[in-house]
Amino acid sequence: MYPGTYAKLRPEQPAVIMGTSGEVMTFKELDERSNRLAHLLRDAGLRRGDHVALFMENQIRFLEVAWAAMRSGLYLTAINSYLTPGEVDYIVNDCGASTFVTSVAKSGVASQLVFPSAVTTRLSVDGAIAGFDNYESAVAAFPSSPIEDESLGAAMLYSSGTTGRPKGVLRPLPNLTPADPDPSIASLGVAYGFRDSMTYLSPAPMYHAAPLGFSVWAQRYGGTVVIMERFDPMDALALIEQHHVTHSQWVPTMFVRMLKLSAEERGRHDLSSLEVAIHAAAPCPVPVKREMIEWWGPKLFEYYAGTEGNGSTFITSEEWLRKPGSVGRPAGVTIHILDDEGNEQPANGEGTIWFSGGGEFEYHNAPEKNAESHRGGGMSTLGDVGYLDDDGYLFLTDRKAYMIIAGGVNIYPREIEDVLVTHPAVADVAVFGIPNDDLGEEVKAVVQLVDMTQAGPEMARQLLAFCSEHLARFKVPRSLDFDPELPRLPTGKLYKRLLRDRYMGKANTTIV
Repeated sequence: MYPGTYAKLRPEQPAVIMGTSGEVMTFKELDERSNRLAHLLRDAGLRRGDHVALFMENQIRFLEVAWAAMRSGLYLTAINSYLTPGEVDYIVNDCGASTFVTSVAKSGVASQLVFPSAVTTRLSVDGAIAGFDNYESAVAAFPSSPIEDESLGAAMLYSSGTTGRPKGVLRPLPNLTPADPDPSIASLGVAYGFRDSMTYLSPAPMYHAAPLGFSVWAQRYGGTVVIMERFDPMDALALIEQHHVTHSQWVPTMFVRMLKLSAEERGRHDLSSLEVAIHAAAPCPVPVKREMIEWWGPKLFEYYAGTEGNGSTFITSEEWLRKPGSVGRPAGVTIHILDDEGNEQPANGEGTIWFSGGGEFEYHNAPEKNAESHRGGGMSTLGDVGYLDDDGYLFLTDRKAYMIIAGGVNIYPREIEDVLVTHPAVADVAVFGIPNDDLGEEVKAVVQLVDMTQAGPEMARQLLAFCSEHLARFKVPRSLDFDPELPRLPTGKLYKRLLRDRYMGKANTTIV
């Protein structure tokens, strides 16, 4: 099913409700507006398999654009709305987009972009941006009926990596029309109780894979999606009561912030309508999850997966209470724990987590990364480390090498290092994650200066300001220290673990 189905069955049912403004888009409006944009995209020359880039904050038009791509057989690349112009330019160029859609709220960045010639259509929602066509005027010129060659599209989002810039995750387009039943989402009804007329709360940025995916899937089931413009713990609880939310999806940082509310604040709203609270994106501390289950009841459902869609695990609250810290058992796939030589490890043996029997994917324009993440027998990996216990439950013991996950957002240390090392005062730099009670992790930088006599608070401020000029705010280190010599191996490799261990309070760590 898709918006066209419910536009006929229940045209006035809200398809989208914005949490703060209360703005509503019905299924009839979502169907008609996404049809108009689909016609515009066809008129602009886009055909099945072409790419649309979307750079937008959480707002009422977001899913409208997504559905226009999804019903036109196009790839949608939703771009992190906090990125700098250079970071957005990279993704737009790399994904090969033909159309770019943004909003006036993002005009500060959008107006600075340097578009390749392939981007022939540029649209601005909510008003004018120089060099862009007005979105509302442009789509109004096209019919509200479906295009003749509807086919199901997909997202091509940019996933985290251990080094360098993010890479686009490209999966084959499904051989379906939007109205066809989609076997890939049938399991949502079994696992999470997705159903017709459910109400789904999306408190996270829509450019992330899970919020975008779950919102689209909820609408395919005939559900209403309540989108928070930005997360606030009290607002989230109020929206659950106000809209009788049945389903939701969270990251652990949101749990932490809700648990920090006073007892009076936590008890202010009726949460009895909530049936399912899905969470993933980052490891959830055992005490945090235990307290959430005590508060909400056994409604927490956790999964482990990546944007790559190559495999996943699943665990209920009841299972987790028996296996605290586990992310569950494999869901329709096989998990292999392999050591560095590719040998399969026994139960409780730690190694890299590989999936087989899952979805196919490739990293766009990244042959080396594809080679690293795939091996014979149809196996692929996200690069994480863990083990399976005697009962087949997966436990994560590490993440992708040195990746920082702050509040569920993936941050690449090398990208920050590559900026800092260009500063004339910097001789060497290491960036890594350290614990943060609220975000899970925060970005830490340790710098070796050309002249260490310049080390001090003023130099630290200069370097952090330099980062702010070239990086999105969430990537800028929270703190910066100086070290006269960073630990490098004779091969030139930075032995980052020595630095991480120092800040983790571990002593006597040696290089082996």
